[in-house]
Amino acid sequence: MEYLVRVARVTDIDRIVALSDDPVQMDRGESPLGVADLMRQLVYLPQASIVVAESQRVVVGGAILALRPSVRAGGYVGTIDLLVVDPAHDADRITEALLEELVRSASNKGCTVVEAERPADDAVLGRWQRMGFGEAGPRISRTVAAAGSAARRTI
Repeated sequence: MEYLVRVARVTDIDRIVALSDDPVQMDRGESPLGVADLMRQLVYLPQASIVVAESQRVVVGGAILALRPSVRAGGYVGTIDLLVVDPAHDADRITEALLEELVRSASNKGCTVVEAERPADDAVLGRWQRMGFGEAGPRISRTVAAAGSAARRTI
């Protein structure tokens, strides 16, 4: 089965929320925004990237990358805030495709590091490690050559 990874549209948000029902039901305190409303805003922000994987025009996975500046990191740090996959599809292939696109996006936006919360499941952690992520305290991270940097020109 072929999977197409593309930038998310506002119309994709409800499907991403449906796929991510458990992971995003966190205590948001007094936030006036629901999860879907926040994601819809992120679609338009340059400090975020939302990508989806689709098969036969159905969204089967999604991921969110949020950027923050970091003096310590020497540029921007991209945080993978959410990565979800439809359990009826190939989690390895979809995760790999989504991560590849997020890392490319992070590099193009000037990130020097991409980080994510460390997965509790060892099988999921292994999937991320195969994509170049490694232990970094309570998180996992991957070094990225920012677009225009000397390190990127040598790759």
